[in-house]
Amino acid sequence: MVPLARNDAQDPLYCPGMGNVKSTTRSLTTPPRARPSSPKTSAHNHTPHIENRRAYHDYFILDKFEAGLALVGSEVKSLRQGGAQLAGSFAIIRNGQVLLMGCHIKEYEQANQFNHDPTRVRTLLLHRREIRRLEQRMAKEEGAALIPLTIYFKRGFAKVSLGLARGKAKYDKREAIKARDAAMQMRRAMRRR
Repeated sequence: MVPLARNDAQDPLYCPGMGNVKSTTRSLTTPPRARPSSPKTSAHNHTPHIENRRAYHDYFILDKFEAGLALVGSEVKSLRQGGAQLAGSFAIIRNGQVLLMGCHIKEYEQANQFNHDPTRVRTLLLHRREIRRLEQRMAKEEGAALIPLTIYFKRGFAKVSLGLARGKAKYDKREAIKARDAAMQMRRAMRRR
């Protein structure tokens, strides 16, 4: 690296005590400055994660799939504020499309007359071969349903995690509660030791 010669007194890099020579290279001993975190990365950590906790209680989740959500602007704004409910919602396959039914996304207050219908049928975005695979799995599993498990944002796009689920009978739910309580008591006993 050759230092640059500066002989102009008006130059901000001009240094009179250094014989009119100033190096523009960075010293090898000083570490590079850390970049400040951009607003996008810090906002990404605080995006809402809407869960359907009831689905894990009412269904056996056999498999999980990720699908995009086709939304209008006011729905996206409302989702970013965490205004959605997945309880009682499900997905169906009709005419080669996957549709999300019964999902309630509350109205965005600032959208006034351009607001959306909170319970409208929403299209889920999947590739054709993924839809075909879903149809085959649902035909193979008796009594299977597509249940939305979570709604979240991934790289700015709204995504829904779908679960291929089979309903639990009442005794299955009781067994799950007993197993959860037994595991909790074992953890408590281990902590006391």
